[in-house]
Amino acid sequence: MRFDIFTLFPEVFPAYLNASILHRAQEMGYLQVDVHNIRDWATDKHQVTDEPPYGGGGGMVMKPEPIFAAVEGVLGQPSDCPVLLMTPQGELLDQKRASRLASHDRLAIIAGHYEGIDERVREHLVTDEISIGDYVLTGGELPALILIDVLTRLIPGVLGDPMAAENDSHASGLLEHPHYTRPDEFRSWKVPEVLRSGHHANVARWRRNQALKRTLERRPDLLESFELTKEDKEFLDQLGDEGE
Repeated sequence: MRFDIFTLFPEVFPAYLNASILHRAQEMGYLQVDVHNIRDWATDKHQVTDEPPYGGGGGMVMKPEPIFAAVEGVLGQPSDCPVLLMTPQGELLDQKRASRLASHDRLAIIAGHYEGIDERVREHLVTDEISIGDYVLTGGELPALILIDVLTRLIPGVLGDPMAAENDSHASGLLEHPHYTRPDEFRSWKVPEVLRSGHHANVARWRRNQALKRTLERRPDLLESFELTKEDKEFLDQLGDEGE
């Protein structure tokens, strides 16, 4: 999968992209990330990419000319590659939307900055607007990295274990179950016996029940649209009888 990132601050990206799973995914050929400095497409000698907004007000607005030139220069024109804008006004990124985006072989991402971007970019160049939450950041660089991380985990082969991404929180519709590792006992706190039993069916049921319990406690809204099995319902009823 290929990402083309368009930003005024390309120096933000290397540290995260060159570590851990994203670095390994690039080495294995599953992931390609090209970071493009929008200033390189500015035509004046000072490489101006932002101006005060028409109508007054604080902040600076990113100009349309260098953004259009950068995106069209890299992608070509016309292009069927989706162009995403990271913005708090966009559709909230969740696991379902991530799965749909991951079906593309290539995505372009515009990382806005300052007060925002000229509306003509949003109207005539951007195909999708994506938000990572109902809050405002200094720029779209961190959201772009988050999006790349989320989608890279969905590329078959990247995580090694083919079921790893499916078991993550929200991937199945439930929050993920608790995890334990060695030692068996730490400060008198013991690993649940079922996880050391070697009984795979019992371990699977325990993990499912713990995922249900954790979702009920922390995000009960997720259960409203989740398809529960007979065993799931019996377990939740049991929790209710126990006052949990």
